[in-house]
Amino acid sequence: MAPKLPDSVEGLRAAGNQSFRNGQYAEASMLYGRALRLLQARGSANPEEESVLYSNRAACHLKDGNCTDCIKDCTSALALIPFSIKPLLRRASAYEALEKYPLAYVDYKTVLQIDSSVTSALEGINRITRALMDSLGPEWRLKLPSIPVVPVSAQKRWNSLPSENYKETAKSKSKETTTTKSRVPSAGDVERAKVLKEEGNELVKKGNHKKAIEKYSESLLFSNLESATYSNRALCHLVLKQYKEAVKDCTEALKLDGKNVKAFYRRAQAYKALKDYKSSLADISSLLQIEPKNGPAQKLQQEVNQNLN
Repeated sequence: MAPKLPDSVEGLRAAGNQSFRNGQYAEASMLYGRALRLLQARGSANPEEESVLYSNRAACHLKDGNCTDCIKDCTSALALIPFSIKPLLRRASAYEALEKYPLAYVDYKTVLQIDSSVTSALEGINRITRALMDSLGPEWRLKLPSIPVVPVSAQKRWNSLPSENYKETAKSKSKETTTTKSRVPSAGDVERAKVLKEEGNELVKKGNHKKAIEKYSESLLFSNLESATYSNRALCHLVLKQYKEAVKDCTEALKLDGKNVKAFYRRAQAYKALKDYKSSLADISSLLQIEPKNGPAQKLQQEVNQNLN
């Protein structure tokens, strides 16, 4: 005799979660579907619960290779709670499996607007960018659908809620660049990184520092071995008054090239803005050992010393 199924939405969802963990994806899908029907029959609006059930059932479809139904359920989940991370990631994976690369790119990019440290989205963008460059050529960006702008309210929602939808991304924060750092770039990767870096440089010349950061970041996904890419991105962070990010990028640049004068100068500027005058002076001192007659560095040194007095 088959065991009696739970008679509550919560019980059905919990049973579905257990079946999913056991690898019984068809059974889990059935349980989530039953929970959805029960929830909808109640007539009481609970969009968060309904969205999670659609997203969970989508995960079952994805595991079973049913990408079409996965996309449908993710779209239903997102209609209820826009900019939810898990359904966006699952739909992106399904689009990628179906080789619908432009649509996958849009979903991965949307996730990164919400949380730029989601490892699976960073890796996905890396793969999809390669596929799009290979299939559509150098003008591939012009052929993409528009990428929705994530409202600040949605970003705050996921940053403030340690919910089931957000736990997965929180785990990945400490692994932001693990994949890139452990991978030796191919000659093709290095060339693509160079092209993206040059695109970033052109955007800087036009004063579009926010877009330039995106280009430099994509360049670093292909190859993170060029010191100048980090120091160029640091310049953009400085202009946008993102001083801690500037310090981090300059530090990465100096790990790759200990005589990168621009990295020393920009980190000194960032430290000054952060009122860490001792660190600023230390960087200026290191810079002047390399270029004793560097005028901007000498001027910055005087300014920092005035702040110390």
